[in-house]
Amino acid sequence: MRITFLMGRLHEYRLQPVKPSRYVAVCGASEPDPRQRQMAREVGKLLAEAGAVVLCGGLGGVMEAASEGATTAGGTAVGLLPGADRALGNPHLTLALATGLGEARNAILTCAADSVIAIGCGWGTLSEIALARKLGREVVCLDSWQLEGVPVAASPEEAVKAALGDRHESPAGAKKGAA
Repeated sequence: MRITFLMGRLHEYRLQPVKPSRYVAVCGASEPDPRQRQMAREVGKLLAEAGAVVLCGGLGGVMEAASEGATTAGGTAVGLLPGADRALGNPHLTLALATGLGEARNAILTCAADSVIAIGCGWGTLSEIALARKLGREVVCLDSWQLEGVPVAASPEEAVKAALGDRHESPAGAKKGAA
């Protein structure tokens, strides 16, 4: 017995394999200093150029700057919002998900990510670092908390390279180290 849940004409649908992407959460201060804001924008841009999906808390500050960098570079920025209204997401998000969970969304954000880049030193950022480490996610700090066992990057490029690990690709799509 064959059960089919797809209704309609099959020739109208094209099933395509999902492109494997690295999901990187960019966490940070809602009120960053100008340097942190610029670093977040650059991190978002570099992640998008490498084909990664940028995840964030969806609001302002570091979250907005990373989203802006990603979408300006043609990438995808997904915001997990604390409230129940998608309209409150920053204007650079590709997709805004209203969770209604407040700060508890940090757990979802870090669970959905393959790795985390933390920028700035807010308490929410510290909680995201801790949750990500508890889940075994790679975390790298950029102008952020200095914690035992958590690497600190000196630049956005270094942070992105660490967050992408072996899956890092150049903007042209060539594998790292390829000639």
